[in-house]
Amino acid sequence: MPEMFHRKIERSAVLFVLAIIAAASVGGIIEIAPLFTIDETVEEAPDMRMYTPLELAGRNIYIREGCYACHSQMIRTLRDEVERYGPYSLAVESRYDRPMLWGSKRTGPDLARVGGKYSDFWHVAHLTNPRDVVPESNMPAYAFLARNQLRTEDLRDHLAVQRTLGVPYTEEMVENAARDAYGQATPDTDFAAGVTERYGDATQVSAFDGVTTHVTEMDALVAYLQILGRLTNAAYRDTAATEKPPEAQD
Repeated sequence: MPEMFHRKIERSAVLFVLAIIAAASVGGIIEIAPLFTIDETVEEAPDMRMYTPLELAGRNIYIREGCYACHSQMIRTLRDEVERYGPYSLAVESRYDRPMLWGSKRTGPDLARVGGKYSDFWHVAHLTNPRDVVPESNMPAYAFLARNQLRTEDLRDHLAVQRTLGVPYTEEMVENAARDAYGQATPDTDFAAGVTERYGDATQVSAFDGVTTHVTEMDALVAYLQILGRLTNAAYRDTAATEKPPEAQD
């Protein structure tokens, strides 16, 4: 009987089209329906802050170099993942990610909570030559980032676009984007105070690549890696674990 039923549908163009529409409608409803309750399912994170201009520049470099192709940023609820990487990822943690970088392929480890796990020096050494710190690594070297001066003149436009997409950057943040990028990587300058004033005292201000005379792409990428998992403490509040986000060490 089922065979006759399928044969009848497949031989009739009208019935076949109707069957396709019905199947697509069911799938569409299942995917769309949760969006109507998104305000109830996305966690609250009153302590959430935006990426600084330097961190946003680092994120752009991370995307440009294709790092997301080998590293996911989404810890699943599986026990082995939580034990290895930390609390599972929450939707709210990607509130300001445009685009999001969750991913599912892991040639390298998940980086959702790598912020503060290693020192700035470790990240610079690892990016310069991964095998110096992880002998079995097959990650390519990114030593050239330390030689590339960071382009800051268009950071204002980058923040303005993010604001258009819903990230609540203020006009002051947009106007001071280039200065804040420089200040975050040069802690001994007058510009550093402006960064913490606009983005909070917890913002990491550091000579990320060890050089304070100029700001490089290495500074930006390390700044971005050091903030991953630390834009909010929501994941640590919602877990039974007593551990807290790791503090970065210079």
